[in-house]
Amino acid sequence: MQAARKKVKSTPFSDFVRNASSQEKKKFFEKIIKDSVAEQRALVQQAEAAGKI
Repeated sequence: MQAARKKVKSTPFSDFVRNASSQEKKKFFEKIIKDSVAEQRALVQQAEAAGKI
């Protein structure tokens, strides 16, 4: 038997995921991915400059 799930408060992100159009979600996640890749490239460049790679 499963225990009853405890209700949790909704967050702005969960509201966005539930209510945004697929186009809005795609635009959002493309920006997140683009920013993440840029941060990772900068980190790799810093490591190369420090001689750690």
